[in-house]
Amino acid sequence: MTANGWLQIALFFVVLLAVTKPLGVFMARVFSGEKTFLDPALRPIERLLYRTTGIDEKREMDWKEYSVAMLLFSGVSMLLLYLIQRVQQWLPWNPQHLPAVAPDLAFNTAASFTSNTNWQNYAGESTMSYFTQMAGLAYHNFASAGVGIALAIAVIRGIARRESKTIGNFWVDLTRCMLWVLLPACLLITRPGW
Repeated sequence: MTANGWLQIALFFVVLLAVTKPLGVFMARVFSGEKTFLDPALRPIERLLYRTTGIDEKREMDWKEYSVAMLLFSGVSMLLLYLIQRVQQWLPWNPQHLPAVAPDLAFNTAASFTSNTNWQNYAGESTMSYFTQMAGLAYHNFASAGVGIALAIAVIRGIARRESKTIGNFWVDLTRCMLWVLLPACLLITRPGW
């Protein structure tokens, strides 16, 4: 390996070590429901989401209810992605007039993007329309990461709250992960000039 390669690896680890503590403290505050510097901008959005979806953010779930909520969210998301692929020929943003994705390939793609494995057995530009890639695949890249983080938080709570019967609320954890962690990270990383 070249000296430049080793330098990049070292720089990566330095940056990783530098952000670990502040990001960990921030995430602990977010998932504990404590106040953060993003509250003035994001708390009204979070409350609106809970109000429109009927979620009680104070109500906690046991591990079975948490698991069912996660499976319900993932199952509906997977089904929606499958349907988007199967009817893409009638959806907008398909200037190449790509046909529907074959049933087996649509199922495989939906399952892999829902489970965050993102296995692709196709050439995206000649198989998936822009709409399918944006509303289906890009959404799952974001949402499946949120589900994974929410589950990690639930496992941590399960260990920390050994005597408690609850591990949080999946819908609250997912919402907070997407609003407070993933969205700011995306905006920070994709900032022009970086």
